[in-house]
Amino acid sequence: MKRLLSLALSAALLAALTLPASAAGDSQDARLAKVTALVKGALNLDTEVYETFHGSLDQDLAPLWNLRWESETRSLSVSALEDGAVVSLSRWEQDPNPISRDSFPSFPEKTAAADREIAEDFLSRVLRDGETVELGAEESGLLSLGDSGSGWSGTVRLNGLPSSLNYSIRVENGLVDFFHRDVPETAVVGGVPSPDASASRDKAEVNLKNTLELNLEYVFETSGASRAVLRYVPGPAHEFLVDAKTDEFLDLTELREKLGTEAPRNAKLATTAGSAEDAAAEEDGGLTLAELEGVQKLEGVLPYEELDKTLRAESAYGLGGYALASYVYNPYTNDGGKSGVDCELRYTKNEGKDRLRRNITVDAKTGEVRAVWSSAPYGRGAGLTQDQAKEKAEAYLKALCPDRDLALYHAAEDQAVPLKDMRDPSYRFCFVRQENGIPFPANLYDVSIDAADGAVYGLSVTWSEDVTFQDPKGVIFAETALETWRGTYETVLAYRNVPRKLSKADPVQAKLLEQGMEYYYGLRLTYGLEREEAYEGVDARTGELVRDARGGGREPLAYTDLGGSPAKADIEKLAAYGVGFRSDKFRPGRTVTQWDLVALAYSLQGSALNPDGALDKEERESAYFAAYRLGLLRRPERNDGAALTRGDLVRMLLNAAGYGPAARLGGIFHCDYADKDSIPQEDLGYAAMAQALGLASGAYAGEKAASRGDAASMLCRLLERVV
Repeated sequence: MKRLLSLALSAALLAALTLPASAAGDSQDARLAKVTALVKGALNLDTEVYETFHGSLDQDLAPLWNLRWESETRSLSVSALEDGAVVSLSRWEQDPNPISRDSFPSFPEKTAAADREIAEDFLSRVLRDGETVELGAEESGLLSLGDSGSGWSGTVRLNGLPSSLNYSIRVENGLVDFFHRDVPETAVVGGVPSPDASASRDKAEVNLKNTLELNLEYVFETSGASRAVLRYVPGPAHEFLVDAKTDEFLDLTELREKLGTEAPRNAKLATTAGSAEDAAAEEDGGLTLAELEGVQKLEGVLPYEELDKTLRAESAYGLGGYALASYVYNPYTNDGGKSGVDCELRYTKNEGKDRLRRNITVDAKTGEVRAVWSSAPYGRGAGLTQDQAKEKAEAYLKALCPDRDLALYHAAEDQAVPLKDMRDPSYRFCFVRQENGIPFPANLYDVSIDAADGAVYGLSVTWSEDVTFQDPKGVIFAETALETWRGTYETVLAYRNVPRKLSKADPVQAKLLEQGMEYYYGLRLTYGLEREEAYEGVDARTGELVRDARGGGREPLAYTDLGGSPAKADIEKLAAYGVGFRSDKFRPGRTVTQWDLVALAYSLQGSALNPDGALDKEERESAYFAAYRLGLLRRPERNDGAALTRGDLVRMLLNAAGYGPAARLGGIFHCDYADKDSIPQEDLGYAAMAQALGLASGAYAGEKAASRGDAASMLCRLLERVV
């Protein structure tokens, strides 16, 4: 039956390929048969191993066919345009030998060069004229243990120029198992402009760099630090481009606002405080009624009636007409170890068919307001102007925290957000802490004012009391910092996504106009500022660039103290896979302790630690728990500072890799160590396996103190041999 179905489908495919375009367009099954044949031909697919096939059609900007082949143990999905151009592919095959997350890993059995050839061959089949990609380094700077695949991602070049279209491809077990790319037909309107640029690049560069600005601010020296240092950081300027054909100066930020894809203006407040529904869902995480009664009896904790009365007496919160729907007391302990109790009071109000909500969180002992969150329908109408709302916000903060030096962050037009076609029911303002007349944005009051009645619509507070601030004397001139900042950019000609006004003359754009859209993304040949490295700003004392410490994903480990160590090559091989210590020093000659080995084993899961650094109890417990689960040691054997011998290393590593039961069998092993006669009988199996796997050679020296370098070399041999 399967053979007959295959023959029938083949006949349908051949018939579809002979259909004229108009006839093929009249029949959905014929169109499906044609695009299926084109895809199979382009990718040279053998689909005989699959039992079922179906296709579906998505019609958005352009027809996109989704093809899927399936059987019990495998599946293949491909999406393609009407002409057979492949947009994505996803392949799955059941692994007959799945590896548990607790299994001991191994170095991957793969050759990157072979994977690259497979990827390049696939791309040559799917990319069209004028489309190219450059496979650089793999998409992650860190190799993966037990991973037999390679992956790349980047941008699709159009007519030899960079573009905003992206691609991603992965090769696994000799086959492309994932591919996706953006294509102009489904990503933008208006097609691809010609690559000819007539505008001056030098002029564009001057104009673009003149839009850059830096502001002197205090920032935390490092994440989690208590010291704030002075830095010139980029301001909230708009992003600009220059049209490479017309020399038009484009405000990309403004165009994006016309497109309407900016995040909701009150998104930050909503994220901080959560929704009323979320709060209600979490109510069970608070205290029971019996516990609430106990909390209210605690000295200094105010009853909710008194807290409610205090809030209603403050006109700024606009609680007239609101009913107290519920309340919850929540004890907390902050990062600094300080404990307390908050009370969240939840108010509701019916306004016609609409239901308004206002949640206010206060300190249950002092009544100090910590947060406000509200919800109201959009389009209620604005009773206040932006300037009036700003005055309300300033007056509110002056009453709320009179002793704190706050100022509106940058200029009002930059940070205070006006209403846009009444999509937001509030005006939002961000006031930040001032020290020595310089803003410290890490400490702020984010306030929203209801545009209808002027009440406090939202409040979010971030504040650190114990902060020391760098002396502002000796900072470099702002223009000096700005010149350094400008020097990090280069002006690049590229195809970029730029919102464009839709035209009825184009059928695709006309459909978008019918859906109520006025703008949509289109590719535009533009000059823009780009740079390879990311920077946070310029050090205000030294004038040096400060690299962005965020993101970047997992990076290979690197050490500065491996010179002369016989374990250098092994340590560096492990480091390329993220196995080792999160430190710039490995200390290969130091005697290895049980904790060192546990930390080394923990990095096999992708969580490198610094065993010499300060770790909290949870991190250390997590590492030991992983070691127990792996079989490296048992709970009663824990002794963090115990020095390990070479025999200890062999026994613990082989147990973790699953060789323990075999190694403990007696009378079946033979080894050729120079000191074999001195090896205890109970260790003979471990010693023999260590010799067979290359963990030890020459003399076994099981009683000799082991070094960190020994641990790395033994682990490296084990990862090379484990299958």
